[in-house]
Amino acid sequence: MDAQWSKEVSQVERQDLVMFINACLSCTGQREFYSNHYGKGVSIDFLHDYILGNYRLLYARTLAAGINHFNRAQIILKLLATGRDTSPEHRQEEGALIAAALNQLPPQRAWKVLAEIRRRGINNRRSRAVVRDYIQSRRDISFQAVKYRAKLRAVAIHNHLKLERELAAFLFDPTKIKAYQTAIFEDFRKAKYDREAIYALPVTVAEGFAAQHGIKREIFLDRIQQQMTPGEKLRLQKTANRGKQEIAVDLAQMPLTKLALYVLSLSRGERGDRFAILDDALDSAARRTLQRSPLHLGRVATVLDCSYSASGSSEKRRRPLGIALAAHYLLKAAAQEYRAFWTIPGTEALLVTPRGQTDLATPVLDALEWGADLVAIVSDGWENDPPRGAAQVLEIYRTKLDNQGRTAIVHCNPVFDSDDFLLRSLTPAIPTVGLREAEDLPTLLGFARFAEGAAELADLEAYLAAKVRQLLGEEQDG
Repeated sequence: MDAQWSKEVSQVERQDLVMFINACLSCTGQREFYSNHYGKGVSIDFLHDYILGNYRLLYARTLAAGINHFNRAQIILKLLATGRDTSPEHRQEEGALIAAALNQLPPQRAWKVLAEIRRRGINNRRSRAVVRDYIQSRRDISFQAVKYRAKLRAVAIHNHLKLERELAAFLFDPTKIKAYQTAIFEDFRKAKYDREAIYALPVTVAEGFAAQHGIKREIFLDRIQQQMTPGEKLRLQKTANRGKQEIAVDLAQMPLTKLALYVLSLSRGERGDRFAILDDALDSAARRTLQRSPLHLGRVATVLDCSYSASGSSEKRRRPLGIALAAHYLLKAAAQEYRAFWTIPGTEALLVTPRGQTDLATPVLDALEWGADLVAIVSDGWENDPPRGAAQVLEIYRTKLDNQGRTAIVHCNPVFDSDDFLLRSLTPAIPTVGLREAEDLPTLLGFARFAEGAAELADLEAYLAAKVRQLLGEEQDG
């Protein structure tokens, strides 16, 4: 009886952790096609508190599991706010994980976390040490001080930081120094009266000075391009296009999923005109991803959802479709043999648009008939043409035709279902994993066995421990 009870407890714990990690892979707290912002925020916050309260060590180790930036930030904040609950034997590991995860966040997200620490009133020895070490480790702290000046100033006050003389003067009393030795601080000082100085500043800061000087938008955008990040070029491109101005987007520098979303933002006509260039760029981005995260596959089929719900929401326009497109290129580059099956037959990947009902059954049948070693289904799981069509196909295939699991089948869902605290699954017969970025596929295919239920809690704990060693090892090497 005790052994059976222990086994059931372990099973519940494994299910809790798999549910949480899946949510952290896909949920960003933003509105989705079938759910709103408020519901998602409440659901994911509840999950965080539940896992933190019951499995603190594994909650911290989730930071190493390849989760998205939104949930990484939430874990950092909740761990820092509850530091007194950390057991002594795990305090060092937890602190190292927090520091490593914070360092790997993009700067804008990391500064938002630091500002949120102040807003929430988190002020303990470990939080102050984390903030101090983060700022001291920034090699470009002068640039970031200009770009995130208000946040850095607030963080410095809250944590009683001792700053270098010019940095402190720039933040708190900029007129104290008549001429800065730090070039970007001096450019900022000159920008108040010198139009030329603004073009050495970060774009978001330079925009304000350009408005003060009355510089025409098209002139400003043309001259500030050398300061733009790839993300800023994408953000400002539509504004520039309205003014019949071109902002050069470097396709070779864009990550795979962002590139796929950029491609989908173009009209079908533009995609057709630039077909060879865009196709080569996506293929190159996929191969760059595989250089960082190797994935070697045999015969692979993808079932890709391009129904109307793949258009996403006002906050995440075309994101589910973008992830499907990016996954298509990544798996094609990783496979020895590859075929894609879209929910709209005859779809050309680069020209895909979200439309129609969701018929997953037909492409699933085609993929299984083709005889793939791996079938990857990228869909939000809302099939309605017919309802549960693919689910029934998969259940029959797995129980009657391939009960030994010779063909690996995994459902990759880019959308979190806030009503059930889960990813919407097609059927329990196959594992469902959350997919926020196509770049995460190498990690998720390894994680899928835990979602399938074949592995034990001890296996999941060992998996997370290995991820922790990898993350902390990379941080030390860096």
